[in-house]
Amino acid sequence: MADKTLLSASFNPAVKLYWLVSWVLVSMLTLVGIPLLIISIPLFLLFSGRMLNAMSAELTERKLVVKRGILFKVEKSIPLEKITDVAMSQGPLMRAFDLHRLSFETAGQSGAGALVSLIGIVDASVFRETILAQKDAVSGVIDSQTKISKESTSGIEELTQSVKRIEALLEKLVTEKS
Repeated sequence: MADKTLLSASFNPAVKLYWLVSWVLVSMLTLVGIPLLIISIPLFLLFSGRMLNAMSAELTERKLVVKRGILFKVEKSIPLEKITDVAMSQGPLMRAFDLHRLSFETAGQSGAGALVSLIGIVDASVFRETILAQKDAVSGVIDSQTKISKESTSGIEELTQSVKRIEALLEKLVTEKS
């Protein structure tokens, strides 16, 4: 059974210009990168729209699904109960383009840094708060199921002890009658 999609992220087209400016700045800082700008800028302009269209993020009832990639497609599905932090950051260049980065960290994640990072989500703060609210809702359901399970287990243990006492009494009665 597929989860119902609660919210789909849309991406700000300004993220393409942010990527371009970032690439140009990094290339300008390296002597090798300056001549490569002649080739890389047209290629970037050709593929940046496709890169943006290939990105998606959907919040379902139980997980966050992130897709990206043109040549190498990557799909990550993060269960909401595993998310430990949703960080929202904005550097100076991002601020100039009114963009935010959402970084998702999970329990059990190996290595430093975020498992998934998304730049340019429209209304990033709303998307973040919706994820956190749904995470809390899912955690509440899981906590109540765990509580019910523990109560059932303790009830079974009580019944087991009671049956053992009855067996002991029956054995004692049978031994006395013999």
